[in-house]
Amino acid sequence: MSRVGKQPIKIPEGVSVELEDRKVVISGPKGQLALVLPEKILVLEKEGYLLVSRANEAKKAKANHGTIRSLINNMVLGVTQNWSKELEVIGTGFRVDLSGQRLDLKLGFSHPVIIDPPPGVVFEAKDNKIKISGPDKTLVGNLAAKIRKIRPPDVYKGKGVRYLGETIKLKPGKAAKVGTAQ
Repeated sequence: MSRVGKQPIKIPEGVSVELEDRKVVISGPKGQLALVLPEKILVLEKEGYLLVSRANEAKKAKANHGTIRSLINNMVLGVTQNWSKELEVIGTGFRVDLSGQRLDLKLGFSHPVIIDPPPGVVFEAKDNKIKISGPDKTLVGNLAAKIRKIRPPDVYKGKGVRYLGETIKLKPGKAAKVGTAQ
């Protein structure tokens, strides 16, 4: 039995769970999320808790058991309190602006990079820091990774887009040869 998969998921106040055929729909104050269950994985609602179990001991069912439980738990946490990722933009002339809901990045290219938020995701920008928040953990994480990928941190100077608190190991660069002049 999966150690993660057998733990029950508490359903907090204000969160409703709908169990359809092979689908779990979780609604809360921050939004609504849905997950299609793989075969051989069962979800039951019992006394304010969600229980994830598997139908048999097949290898695929064992592999999916803990993962599906974690995904459902992340959905419950996301509809009650938003997930967020923070990025910082470092570099001379690099700027972050917010025009309406759109994120406007000036990262040293010949054109600004404009990013529209997906439904349910909110951008906040202040002092060259970007905060991405929303109920879907994977969507927020993937969007943060895509923004970082636009201009990843340079290994020589460290300028670019990085996660808040991320440390970049800088390379020393070229060193002049000493004592070899003949």
